[in-house]
Amino acid sequence: MGNKQRVVVIGGGAAGFFAAIRCAEVNPHAEVLILERGKEALGKVKISGGGRCNVTHACFDATELVKRYPRGSRELLGPFHRFGCADTVAWFEQRGVRTKTEADGRMFPVTDNSQTIIDCLWDAARKAGVKILLQQRVEGILPPSGKQPAWTIRTKEQLIYADQLMLATGSSTTVWEWLRELGHTIVPPVPSLFTFNIKDPRILGLEGISVPNATTTVEGEKLTDGGPLLITHWGMSGPAILRLSAYGARLLADRQYNFHLLVNWTGQSSDAAKALLENCRKNEARKQVLPHPMFGLPARLWRSLATAAGLYPETKWADVTKLQFQGLFAQLTAARFPVTGKSTFKEEFVTAGGVSLREVNFKTFESKLLPGLYFAGEVLDIDAVTGGFNFQAAWTGGWIAGEAMGTR
Repeated sequence: MGNKQRVVVIGGGAAGFFAAIRCAEVNPHAEVLILERGKEALGKVKISGGGRCNVTHACFDATELVKRYPRGSRELLGPFHRFGCADTVAWFEQRGVRTKTEADGRMFPVTDNSQTIIDCLWDAARKAGVKILLQQRVEGILPPSGKQPAWTIRTKEQLIYADQLMLATGSSTTVWEWLRELGHTIVPPVPSLFTFNIKDPRILGLEGISVPNATTTVEGEKLTDGGPLLITHWGMSGPAILRLSAYGARLLADRQYNFHLLVNWTGQSSDAAKALLENCRKNEARKQVLPHPMFGLPARLWRSLATAAGLYPETKWADVTKLQFQGLFAQLTAARFPVTGKSTFKEEFVTAGGVSLREVNFKTFESKLLPGLYFAGEVLDIDAVTGGFNFQAAWTGGWIAGEAMGTR
């Protein structure tokens, strides 16, 4: 290698590109290589956000931002103060990519095209002098030793040596096995961000119906979340479900994805919803119940829930029995649904698990056990809810690791 420092990044995704670019910009004299096993780099960037790329989220307070991370919130607080969402926006804007914020806080390039982000990253890498080698399947890594003071990366074709090595390999079980053999603790991976499989007559035929503010709870647990909920062909999805799956990733895996889900459809507390129902019963006595939805619920969902409570099409509020009232209240505020499995939310597929966070220095994203080895992205036991937060962790980790490698 001569006197020129060589930095190798394994993994051509968001974290890998960001780290390589930052390293090469900080140290223009270093030789920086990205090894990507696929025919194309940045594959996840391409498909994210329905092909629009949800770059980050308009959450500019680090203490608020970390609340979106079921795993890694404590460790990411310092890094987010150094490179947060505003820094990501500025980084792309300085390179000609303008972003926009949608009503829910998600941020996209104004082009609504993920290729804009991909082109920007490739251009920045080229300008910084980063070499990107595609179709480079790494078959093993060896740490420095007395005989060989550099990291050794073995591919099918050759041996590559590196003064510093970064793994941005996502949820690769092969890489985790290498790291386990090198002494790192690997937290067992389980899926995060998935939808719930539910077969129930109350939602049969209601595919595509959504509720803007439902509260979802895993029965018997303190696990609860809220937000938009979408009824699908296979059960339920939407942020209220996906966030619940993220925070409950390990618990639900332990239950083999068989549990009961409680849904409050009303967007109100139980007490407030009950008061509104009682008020309707008192003041709208002559009105039929089924044709007049409450709480802004879609008419077909309201009718299904009211029917499940024992009400008939002609039932008026004046004729609602105590038992029917209690049933309607329960269907609206604590409807109980059997969950019998999960479906991967492919666009935002995320895995909980990876390198134990106790073994990483989050000032540099360097291994505490193996000097000169760095991590960023999903190779770590860090994951977030949907909305651009997983990408933000990748940008932050990549930028800080790249800086550390470039200034080492």
